[in-house]
Amino acid sequence: MDYISVKAASEKWGISERRIQKLCEENRINGTEKFGRAWMIPKDAQKPIDGRYKSTMKVGEI
Repeated sequence: MDYISVKAASEKWGISERRIQKLCEENRINGTEKFGRAWMIPKDAQKPIDGRYKSTMKVGEI
């Protein structure tokens, strides 16, 4: 399996390197491996979905 670095994944997905590291720690990216202090991400890994949710309430509906 081919791997890419955290830096390469951050450029590919458009999010920070630190956020990628946190996603790896939380096991939100499938197939990640930790070699020493560096995380390696499978080349074909998909960007995890955003875990936040939007409120459907609009201003003034309270």
